[in-house]
Amino acid sequence: MEALSQGYNQLGRQRRLLKKHESLIYWLQLLLDVFLVTGLLLLLVYIKTGAVDLPYRLFAIIAALLLLVIYGVHGVYRRSGSLRNGWYRLFVAWSVFLLLIIFLAFITKTSTIFSREVFLQWAVLGYLLQVGVFTLMHKTVGMMRDHFSPVIRSVVVGNGRLGCHLAAKINNNKWLPDQVIGFVSCYDFQIYDETPNHTACLGDLDDISRVVLEYDIRRVYIAVPLDLSDKIEILHKQLLKLNVDLIWVPDIYALQLLNHSVREVAGLPLICLNESPLTSTKTGIFFKDIMDRAVAGLLILLLSPLLVTIALLVKLTSKGPIIFKQDRHGCDGRIFKVWKFRSMRNHQEKSGQVTQAKRTDSRITPIGRFIRRTSIDELPQLFNVLFGSMSLVGPRPHAVAHNDHYRERIGSYLARHRIKPGITGLAQINGCRGETETDDKMHKRAEYDMEYINNWSLWLDVKILFKTPFTLFSKNIY
Repeated sequence: MEALSQGYNQLGRQRRLLKKHESLIYWLQLLLDVFLVTGLLLLLVYIKTGAVDLPYRLFAIIAALLLLVIYGVHGVYRRSGSLRNGWYRLFVAWSVFLLLIIFLAFITKTSTIFSREVFLQWAVLGYLLQVGVFTLMHKTVGMMRDHFSPVIRSVVVGNGRLGCHLAAKINNNKWLPDQVIGFVSCYDFQIYDETPNHTACLGDLDDISRVVLEYDIRRVYIAVPLDLSDKIEILHKQLLKLNVDLIWVPDIYALQLLNHSVREVAGLPLICLNESPLTSTKTGIFFKDIMDRAVAGLLILLLSPLLVTIALLVKLTSKGPIIFKQDRHGCDGRIFKVWKFRSMRNHQEKSGQVTQAKRTDSRITPIGRFIRRTSIDELPQLFNVLFGSMSLVGPRPHAVAHNDHYRERIGSYLARHRIKPGITGLAQINGCRGETETDDKMHKRAEYDMEYINNWSLWLDVKILFKTPFTLFSKNIY
């Protein structure tokens, strides 16, 4: 028993060493970029002025710290892929970094201290320098892996969607030494339509030992659906004596996932199937909150003439308050008051009932019809964002009564509330605005909201904000 414990500890140490070895390349790339980019800044300043004064030295330190955080959040060097994808990730992260620098200089009123010529040169040359270093590292690491990493012949047990997707991803990833040469079937029907090229069905579960020996297999991936999970223990016992690596791939495709991730605690793998980004990406959400409040405050100042004008029109054209306030579900289901310009005449509804507005609704005022059509009625929600109950981008908050209605009809509907609701979102820029008179339309909205949550990034928020004004006057809405 003691020997077994020592062996397990040794295995754990090897895994940690492997993890450290893999992260070494990431940290080397990141620190090298930070060093070269800040060095370039100081060099350009010296060429321009003949000296590097204290403001520029402080600027270089702040820039280095921001680069470490932003590149870490965007995972610039942690993702595999082509050179072109790497250049794109660098461009996005570098652009976010430059925009944040400009914003900080604006709010601190220090932009006049620094040379615009130096900043523009640094913005262009800094990106080109990083592209050059990234390309060199990419090719160097690739050649080292090709030279020192032998091909590992592998098979996938399971020819369904999960198994075929796994085989395709493995064979298309040049960073992995594994090569899937075929499948071991656990079904009576033919292989799934997405079967990668140059792979074949080598046998069924009863032939697994023969397949391993005949094709010199060194690694076996078990990718069976949840209803066949009892086969895993049988395969484990059967393959234990054949000296092959056995890897189990849980069938997460069978579940409705929300921002899923994989972690490790005390050497035990943890699969997070349903987790709020507020928990898993606190750094990213911190920057999202800063961007939300800063942009909301700026928009309130810029749009203040429009806000005052609409407020006067609402007040002068119909009786009632200027601002309509309604209970909505916010982050993690908490109730908050959403603000909108009132677009309807005052009316009373039955307790717990909220009648959804229709295009021909007689309750809508003339000015209300215009501000609803152009979404100007949503602008007071900038104050919701400024006060922290909403975000600029996120799932649209619906009336509490509507949520109670759809929660029983759409399985993952309430999962939309794991993050702050937004003024606009992925659903809105894809035409899902306005009336939802059928469950199918609301289901489509929920699908876009889930896609947004699972793929959230600051850059996605920026793209949605940029596209939103161009969708406000679209006729293809509901």
